[in-house]
Amino acid sequence: MTHSSQDARPHGIHEEGKLYVVDSINDLNKLNLCPTESQHLFALEEKIPNTGTNPGNGSRGLFFVGLLLVLTVSLALVFFAIFLIIQTGNEMEDVSRRLTAEGKDIDDLKKINSMIVKRLNQLDSERN
Repeated sequence: MTHSSQDARPHGIHEEGKLYVVDSINDLNKLNLCPTESQHLFALEEKIPNTGTNPGNGSRGLFFVGLLLVLTVSLALVFFAIFLIIQTGNEMEDVSRRLTAEGKDIDDLKKINSMIVKRLNQLDSERN
């Protein structure tokens, strides 16, 4: 019932539309023709008339359009994240500069405060 395909065709050319069984990956060259009962299970393709259009093309095209849309949105989000990182870095530099400048101002105010305290102590000692 099952015949080796190599027995039928020695050069490995197989009939179109026939199902074959492979015992293992190592024995790919030993293809056996499926029983005739199994051959008609997949004959549904022959019963469907070919109208010239492939119904899978529409869903495939929709899939690619959706994929393109998702990739575009992802790319936009990545650019926005990079923009925010750069902006945050610039703001941090500004805050750091301001803190450094305010630290210098605080040191100057401490020096002025100590000079005023010294002068007030001198005036107070002169009165006594």
